Amino acid sequence: MSKASTLDDAFYVLVTGANSGLGLGIGARLIDEFLQTRPQDESLVLIITTRDQRKGDAAIAALGEQLRKVCRKAEKKLPGVSQVLQRRVQLRQERLDLLSLVSVQKLSKKLRDTVPKLDVVICNAGIGGWTGINWLLAFRTILTSWKTSTTWPTFKLSGVGWTTKPQLPPAADGSEREEPPLGEVFCANFFGHYLLGHYLAPLLARRSQTKQALGRLIWTSSLEAYEHTFDIQDIQCLESTEAYESSKRLTDLMAITSVLPATEPHVNKYLDCEQPSEKITKPRIYLSHPGITHTPIMPLILVLDYAWMLVCYISRWLGSQWHVVTVDKGAVAAVWLALAKQSTLDTMEQREGVGKWGSAIDVRGNERVERTEVEGWGWGGEIGERPRKYGRSPYAKTLTPQSKENFVREGEQCWAELEKMRLDWEKRLDEAGVGVSME
Repeated sequence: MSKASTLDDAFYVLVTGANSGLGLGIGARLIDEFLQTRPQDESLVLIITTRDQRKGDAAIAALGEQLRKVCRKAEKKLPGVSQVLQRRVQLRQERLDLLSLVSVQKLSKKLRDTVPKLDVVICNAGIGGWTGINWLLAFRTILTSWKTSTTWPTFKLSGVGWTTKPQLPPAADGSEREEPPLGEVFCANFFGHYLLGHYLAPLLARRSQTKQALGRLIWTSSLEAYEHTFDIQDIQCLESTEAYESSKRLTDLMAITSVLPATEPHVNKYLDCEQPSEKITKPRIYLSHPGITHTPIMPLILVLDYAWMLVCYISRWLGSQWHVVTVDKGAVAAVWLALAKQSTLDTMEQREGVGKWGSAIDVRGNERVERTEVEGWGWGGEIGERPRKYGRSPYAKTLTPQSKENFVREGEQCWAELEKMRLDWEKRLDEAGVGVSME
């Protein structure tokens, strides 16, 4: 697909990790909701990333079937409309390995050369990094505090010290180049996406003369982004026994503080919006989570997999608003952030503050988007706000001025450290002759 063969006014969305699970659910829901809510003269270009061609082909086939399903349903109500709907959606697949910084650069360069813009980038791909389950603890906590233990579990066992394969090729004499370790869970869940967002920022930026909504960079967090799991001295989670949870806490810290004055110098550099001669509106970073969904991120044998699905449904029937279970319902928050009017998002943030948006559900299976409390920030950074009754972690604490100050300070430190890390790795890749120029 070249620039000449695409419509500049189409709606371009990139979803990472869309071969299965939540990513595939996001893609399917995007197709459905886009065709239902957007004008007939507006088209969707949905770009998905997978690690290999086989998975990409399977994902495109699944999304193509979803499109045909939507068209067949519409055809019954309005004969002849299916062909119109079919033409409004274009599907495209690309290769991306978030554990390879060169792979991130190559995809970014290709997109910058072949698409006129991006409206939304949904950073969904990631790994759990878990090695198993403490079964004794799992049974004990589930039986004594069912909803709490299945919503904020403490029984998963994590790998420790996992690192990616070397990012730099051997030197000319065959010796290995010196490079710092790069945490595997950290890179898959955050740093790979962090670099991707930086390189794609020019495609997400809006020129002052346009009337388009802000480009949106949607980061995927989790209910398990616990404050106690994160240590800024171990920002890559290399020593952490809860690397997944730590990487999601980092996501929360950086996404929420990305619009605060304390981080503005770092964010402007990251979003490549420092050109004084050009009036550019930088993209916005939004934060979402899918609730509790039944996905392959925790590998279980078939019997246990079905047992876990049943446990999730029971949690919902017991009143948990976060057990959405299926991926199409888990996709609600991310898709809403992608398609909502800019005025809607701005108004809600003006009223409730910057926060974290989650996929929620009621006992009848009706999904919705729900604000989610963040430790050290509350629901929107408002001191002394009245605690909400439903969906609140039993470990949550009332937001105080001190905890909010600590959150903002830690967020600023994270932005400074990640920008330093980004520049360091770009320099190393360039010096090794494998870095990809974005010019």
